[in-house]
This record gives sequence, structure tokens and C-alpha cells, in this order.
Amino acid sequence: MRKPADAVRTAHRPVQHPAIRLAARRLGAAALMAALLSPAIAIAQDAKGSAAHIRAVTGAVDSAAIVANAKTTKDWPSYGLDYAETRFSKLDQINTDNVKQLGLQWSYSLGSERGVEATPVVVDGIMYVTASWSVVHAIDTRTGKKLWTFDPKVDHSKGYRGCCDVVNRGVALYKGKVFVGAYDGRLIALDAATGNKAWEIDTLIDHEHSYTITGAPRVFNGKVVIGNGGAEYGARGYVTAYDAETGKQAWRWFTVPGDPSKPFEDESMEKAAKTWDPAGKWWENGGGGTAWDTITFDPDLNLIYVGTGNGSPWNRNLRSPAGGDNLYLASIVALNADTGKYVWHYQETPGDNWDYTSTQPMILADIAIDGKPRKVILHAPKNGFFFVIDRTNGQFISAKNFVDVNWATGYDSSGRPIEVPEARSADKSFDAIPGPYGAHNWHPMSFNPQTGLVYLPAQGVPVNLTGEKALTQNKMEPFKFGSTTGWNVGFTLNAVPPKNLPFGRLVAWDPVQQKEAWRAEYVSPWNGGTLTTAGNLVFQGTADGRFVAYNAKTGEKLWESPLGTGAVAAPATYMVDGVQYVSIAVGWGGVFGISARATETEAPGTVYTFAVGGKAKMPEFAKYQMGNLLTGIEYDPKDVAEGTAIYVAACATCHGVPGVDRGGNVKNLGYSTTERIAHLKDIVFKGPFRDKGMPDFTGKLTEADVVKIQAFIQGTADAIRPKK
Repeated sequence: MRKPADAVRTAHRPVQHPAIRLAARRLGAAALMAALLSPAIAIAQDAKGSAAHIRAVTGAVDSAAIVANAKTTKDWPSYGLDYAETRFSKLDQINTDNVKQLGLQWSYSLGSERGVEATPVVVDGIMYVTASWSVVHAIDTRTGKKLWTFDPKVDHSKGYRGCCDVVNRGVALYKGKVFVGAYDGRLIALDAATGNKAWEIDTLIDHEHSYTITGAPRVFNGKVVIGNGGAEYGARGYVTAYDAETGKQAWRWFTVPGDPSKPFEDESMEKAAKTWDPAGKWWENGGGGTAWDTITFDPDLNLIYVGTGNGSPWNRNLRSPAGGDNLYLASIVALNADTGKYVWHYQETPGDNWDYTSTQPMILADIAIDGKPRKVILHAPKNGFFFVIDRTNGQFISAKNFVDVNWATGYDSSGRPIEVPEARSADKSFDAIPGPYGAHNWHPMSFNPQTGLVYLPAQGVPVNLTGEKALTQNKMEPFKFGSTTGWNVGFTLNAVPPKNLPFGRLVAWDPVQQKEAWRAEYVSPWNGGTLTTAGNLVFQGTADGRFVAYNAKTGEKLWESPLGTGAVAAPATYMVDGVQYVSIAVGWGGVFGISARATETEAPGTVYTFAVGGKAKMPEFAKYQMGNLLTGIEYDPKDVAEGTAIYVAACATCHGVPGVDRGGNVKNLGYSTTERIAHLKDIVFKGPFRDKGMPDFTGKLTEADVVKIQAFIQGTADAIRPKK
């Protein structure tokens, strides 16, 4: 019998094993050595952050690896951490006892001025994150230094083709490739080690409509799945799967039916067409339903769940005059992951009339309902209700409003909303609660199975809707919001000032009891996504420029750090060399953040990484320069009314109300300089800001229109100026 010491010595001489000695004789020593160097051993020998190390660790990421990582959550390999997109980390090195000791480990400038909505993806200390304009950054988290960047060279003058800022929510990682959806509709695969392009595919079915990509791709079983945005612009929604290795299209499923005079793509489209009124000729306006964000995957059921978007136009009285549910708008749809074939759907807002998309992030969970285990989807879409749905068959389980709502009083036992008739009035103004910004927008929520709570960024942004009598597709018309750049909503917005007040809050929601457990109130809407951990913590960035940690059970605030500007993205946490880190990508923006803000400072897009005992110094924050209220523009008061109508159609989507809004990542014109507004035509027509995303209004506005816009801007500034 060997002594223990002999056993130890033998462990360092594997060729002593008879089977290995036989292999040595057959292969030769050199060949055997190569065979014995497993990927794990090779990874250990490569210098961390080297190209070889990156290839090894990213090359090992596939569906099985993502499923396996969910057991430890050491890495953050996909957008929502795991395929269920729980954003629950099992790491607890950072916890309620030591979270107060968190300090900055490093910061990294993304060099961007517009919105940053990405959750970082991290594998063995290699981070991938996107900034505005779909620019990808690879960062070594051990040092906080750049490994490489990739700029897809999106045409900045086409920034107006998206409703909600030139944002990107992140990348997917699979078998050594990084996948990013470019704002202009391209899906691009990059070499994870170098950032070099492996392949590129145009995902757009046509270039006449204003399609974009702002969401993060998802990769399941060798297929990259992506949706598109553009419902406000008369687009038809769809999701597409591509082969991860080659970029070849594997399947495509449309979210709404096409022209009924032509053959339908499949039975699901034929079924959907029966729920639309052909008198509205919805297909000319695309119908909407764009799947611009959430896509989740259940590997056990082999189902992909897609959240679909709003109707195009919003106003159902115009797109489907006789009514109808208008499938598959505002729905959760289950598709076969291999074929893309329709399996089931649940429509959360039948006959959507208010821009109540269901594209908000969903979470897959196994919870007990009435004492029985159920496989469910947890979802909080724009319409203000929290849904629990059986994910095996789409059966409705429960829904309860998590904010005040006025379009419905609840849901019946069959899962249909009990609507308030006034909410669909064809001619009366209506304060939509929630409004089109949503009670919950794209900002990710998280679910902690230890507390049983979902941590949900909730909000209210007041908007009044007045139905238009007719819709002229893609035509600039006075008072039609954003119509100069292609918006088609079918409502006049805020023709009557809304009476409800804005708010923002973090809600801890019990999905079994369907009730609020605790909340944190904020000074503004548009607060960031959440992360929850086994350390009994919830992390969230806020609109007023803070990164905050709460006790997940009680809601007690335990820690915060300044960020220099508002945060909208969700954080990630991961382990590197035995140390837990928390990172958040910060950059104020999105559809609300373009024109409004809640901070007195501003900063470029930045990734902040924190650890217990971190000692790095925060970067400098600049004071937000809002300027003085505009003076000195001569104008004819008679032009103000007409200038108002033109401004709403051409300028309000980005610049807000002059002098009333403070400006977001785009400046408010009421606080612009006299010289700039006096020479407004030189900016509006082939102007100098096209490289920052400003559209060229040549052929869309006249010089006479610009004079009237000048009158409105100065007239509004004069009207709100405090009297001496």
C-alpha cells in the first residue's frame, strides 16, 4: 500500500498510470502532452487578457455553458445573466454586511454622448459592452483597460429613423464570437479576441420603412435571434434567427399579418388576419408589432418567448376601424426554437390603442401557485399590470396593476382586460394612465428566488391623447407629433395638458400574492434596470445620477455612489480571480432622456466597476450647462401659433418644450444662444449637427417654416420668463 506522500508524488507523474503509459508508447511523448492539455489547463497557462486566453474562454461559451454557469453565476455570459433572464446572481461575497465598503475599482470611458442601455457581458474577466451608435467595447476587467473597440459606422445623419435615441442594449457571446445588432439594421459577428468582423447580414426586409435594431441579440443552440424596431414609422414586426457560425438565415416569424390579398407566410398569420379590419389597410402602415427588445429561451421546453410591440398607428380606430384584437400586437408569443414555428400566444393588451408594448424584459421562473409548482413567465409590460403566465401553454394565471391605471379596471378569469370605454374614445381627449412611455419600459427587472420578489423599475410620464380623424401615411402635418421624421401615431399628444403627475420608483413585487412588498421613491421617471444577489441585495442606477444598493428583503438603502449623470442600464456582477465585482454602464438617454434630465452634472458614457475596498478615484463630473432663457430673437407674434404646430411635427421628439424641459442628451432650444437660434436655418438645412444624429430637414421644411419655429421658441421663452 502506498504511503500518502507516494500518492502525492504519483499525482504529479500521470504517465505512471498503465493506460497513459500505453498511450505514450502509441502517440509519442510530444503528442501525448498535447492531448493531455485540456482546455481548462490551457486557459490556466495563457496570460489573462491575452488573445489566446480570450479565444479559450469565449470559445467555451455555448448553450450548455450558459446553462451550467447558472448554477454558480460566476460569470455573466448573456444579456440577462441566464437564459431565464432572472438577473439573480448567486454570488454573496458582497452582501448586506459589507456593501457599505464598496468602492470604485476602475472606470472606463465609452466616449459617447448619447444614451447607454447595455448590460455588460463578462466571461473570466473579459467584458463586452456597447455604447450609443452600436459601438462595441472589449475591456479587461482585471485592469479596466481597453482590449479593442468596434465601430459599425452607422450613418449618424439617419439617427432620426429610430423613435428612442441611438441606443444599444448589448451583445451576445457564443463560441468565440460577439454578436451586435447595429442601429441601421445589420447583425454583425465579431471575433471575440480581436474585434475583427467575421460576418455581417442585413436583417431588414425593406429600406423604405425606418427599421432599426436597439436590442441585444440572443443566441440559443447555435442560432442568433434578433428583432427590429420601427412601429412608429409604419413597419411590420418580425423576428429572425441566423446561423451563429455563418450568418445564414435559419427562420423568420412575422408578428402581424401582411397584405391579405397575398398568400400568408403561415397559419399563424392567416389566423391573425381575422382579427384585423381590412378597411384600415393596416398592411400599408406595416401594422407594427415590432419585437424590439425581449427574447427569452427555455432550453427544457425548447421554446423561445418573444414580446411584441405596439400597433402602427397607435390609434386602433384608424388602423382597424371595426375593432378586433389585432394579433399578435402587445403579446407574448412562444415559438419553436429550432423552426421558428408559432406554438402559442397570450395577448396582454388586445387591440392595443395606447402604445402598450409587451417588449419589456420577461423572466422565466418556477414558483408555487396555490401550493402547486408552475413554470411561469413573469412580465410587467407598459400597460401597468404584472402578469403571471404558464410558459408551457400560455395559460393566464393572474394579473394585477403595479401602478395606478385608468384604461382598465382589471382582468377577468379568462385573461382579458375589463376596459374603461372612455379609453378608446374616437374624439375626446384622454389622460392615458399609464401613458405611452409605459408603467415599465425596457429597463430590466430582476427576480430573487430567496425573497420571492421581483424588483421592478416603475414610472409614470403624463401624456394626453386626442384621436385624429384620419391618417395620412408618412406625411408631415402640423401638430402631428414627429410626422416630419416619419412618426405615424394617430393621436395628437398633449393638445389638452395632462392632469396626472410624473413619478419614478423601484417596486419590490410579490408575483404569487400579486402585491407590492416595498418601494423606493425617486425624483424622476426613467430609472435604470435592476440586479439582485444572494447577498440579499438589489442594485439600481437612478435618473438623478446615483448607483444604489438596497436590502432585498426590506428595501432599506444600504449604500450609494454618484455616477455623474443619470443611469438607465442594468448592472451586472461577476467573479474574477476570487473577487466579486459589480459593473454598470452609464449614459443618460432613451426616449425620455433625450429631452429631460434630473441631474445637475453630466458625464460621457462610462463603465463603473466596484468592489469591496476599491480605492480608485471617480472621474470629474461637469456641471450641466443649461444656459440662460433665450432672448433677442425678433419675431411676429402672429407666427407663434403656426410655429407651434410645425415645432411639434419637426422638433419636439428630441428637443422637448422650449424653456419648460431642461434638455437631456439633446439640448433644449429655449436655453440656446441667441446667435444659434437667429441662424437656425443654417442648422436645420444640411447643418453641422448631422454627425450627432440631427436630421437634415431639406425638402421637409421651408425657410418660412423656420421663421415660424423661431417665433414659437422665443415666444414660449418669453411666456414662461419670470416677471420682474
